[in-house]
Amino acid sequence: MTPLKDNMKEAKEKGKKVLNALSPKDTKGKTPPPERPMREFLNNAMGMVFIFLVLMTVYSFIAGNRTETSEIPISEVAADVARGDVAEVKVAGETLTVVYGKGNIEKLSHKEPGVAFSETLVNYGVPVERLQAVKISIVKEGGFTFWFINLAPYLIPLLLFAMLVWFFTRQVKGSGMQAFTFGQSKPRVIFPNDKKQKVTFKDVAGVKEAKQELAEIVDFLKSPKKFLDIGAQIPKGVLLMGAAGTGKTLLARAVAGEAGVPFFSISGSEFVEMFVGVGASRVRDLFKMAKQAAPSIIFIDEIDAVGRVRGSGMGGGNDEREQTLNQILVEMDGFEQHDKVIVMAATNRSDVLDSALVRPGRFDRRVTVDLPDRNDREAILAVHATKKQLAEDVNLRVVAERTPGFSGADLHSIVNEAAILAAREERLKVAQFDLIRSIEKVMLGPERKSHLLSEAEKKITAYHEAGHALVSSVLPYADPVHKVSIISRGRAAGYTLKLPLEDRKLQSRKEFLDDIAVTLGGYITELMLFGDITTGPSNDLQVVSGLARDMVTKYGMSEKLGPIAFETLLGRLGGRGMYEEKEYSQKVGDAIDVEVSKIINEAYKRAEEILVKHRPALDAIAAKLIEVETLEQEEYEKVIIAHGILPKKKKDIEHQK
Repeated sequence: MTPLKDNMKEAKEKGKKVLNALSPKDTKGKTPPPERPMREFLNNAMGMVFIFLVLMTVYSFIAGNRTETSEIPISEVAADVARGDVAEVKVAGETLTVVYGKGNIEKLSHKEPGVAFSETLVNYGVPVERLQAVKISIVKEGGFTFWFINLAPYLIPLLLFAMLVWFFTRQVKGSGMQAFTFGQSKPRVIFPNDKKQKVTFKDVAGVKEAKQELAEIVDFLKSPKKFLDIGAQIPKGVLLMGAAGTGKTLLARAVAGEAGVPFFSISGSEFVEMFVGVGASRVRDLFKMAKQAAPSIIFIDEIDAVGRVRGSGMGGGNDEREQTLNQILVEMDGFEQHDKVIVMAATNRSDVLDSALVRPGRFDRRVTVDLPDRNDREAILAVHATKKQLAEDVNLRVVAERTPGFSGADLHSIVNEAAILAAREERLKVAQFDLIRSIEKVMLGPERKSHLLSEAEKKITAYHEAGHALVSSVLPYADPVHKVSIISRGRAAGYTLKLPLEDRKLQSRKEFLDDIAVTLGGYITELMLFGDITTGPSNDLQVVSGLARDMVTKYGMSEKLGPIAFETLLGRLGGRGMYEEKEYSQKVGDAIDVEVSKIINEAYKRAEEILVKHRPALDAIAAKLIEVETLEQEEYEKVIIAHGILPKKKKDIEHQK
């Protein structure tokens, strides 16, 4: 145990040296912001101008205080002394300052060099008694004021010129230093003794399986000896895969916090530059720093920025991204057992990564970070709500039930938005109503209360949303309705909030078909009641078309074409709307279009039958929406129960009986 503690202590000291070399610290221990050349140039120029103005002001003040005196010949001074008009004579070398008794008037004169002033006056015939009545004082030349006044006209221009030379030399030197450090990596480093940024597994709610997988990494970093003694090799790379906002970066930081090792974090896009070789140089520099601070963790966020499949030709003949990826592969292969450096990376596009990157020996351990389920969402909400003042009516379980499919980042945004809403209304605690409102704000955007609809638009919107809600309540595999509103949010004039009774990982063909019918409910209602179509259902039609095409080309849910996936790899890489090389004939493409149209038309007929059959319920829902603008779940269910439509949860209870 003693050698291990010594190694950890030595690693921490090395890590501190690496951090000090990485970025300078000010007296408070904070990393200064990066220098901006233009701002630095302006600051230096303004400083020089300020110093010059100060010097000129001081010189003008001192020179301006000097008494203006007239110069007279020495013969006139002798005559004035003989008459008794002179009270004092100040002798400074060959310069005479003659002070007259009346009004303290001063005049300048000069005597003959090498001859005493009294001797000069005697030679001019001044009586000795008159000479004795005059106060004669010898003034020694010198002092700061004397020399400053005499030398300032020469020194100030020279000083200004020297400052200009120093300023431009410093600029050139700074540019040269930036050129030398261009290939150096600048990761964000978190050390174990940094309590403000330290994160542990206690701060990460949910993701139990992911934390269990990463516990081995923590154990190796804490006590590598027991693994090395038995000959075991810990994985060099850990790839965290999952949707955006699921907490991949937070998990990586928690591993470093639990193990008590330095954490070097950098984004994949920070390696790539327009100059060839810079990315590879930064990779070498990053791994060098991590090895010096070992045991440590290197975390590369969004590694798909540099880790995409090579050989696609997307970067031209000299692809800087591919060179950076090659250097990462080489560095990971160069790790020895005693390095004790683990590379962690995160991506939400694991399907586009190069096969050499995920082979055994590199990122050979892949940890999937899924979206949280209901219990995990409640735990995540509790973590984010610890620093919030919650009211007594807050029920995080209800909030978790109303947020299926939300990631950890979405849940954090919900709690934060609820606190903002409470503070805006000058309340000291966050209420349940704030959390419910924040769900809709995160999903759809803020309410646009200033966006007033005309009576005709309000009626069309009410029937449109009533059509969605009614079809969803009748179809057996559609999600139950929780809220219907015709208040504008974001880009939507109204919305129908549908939530499943329980979380599900899989979705069946019947559920897809019911979702398509529900989405078409608003379009059919507008056409059936008003005989015309507005631009409102445009997004609904895009969703329906995309979902039906995915059923045919991606999920193999077409009865005619069967279990064949027609989506190509290039289509997944490039995304929809870009050119993709199809791996099927034009005849098959026509068959796909026919199947997509068939699915949509069948769903259209089902939704239309429901709307015609339950027309009274449709009118009642729309009328209630026009009156109150928003229907919560309880109010909505009262309306449909009055017209013979039972909510799904009540149907399930009856079937169980």
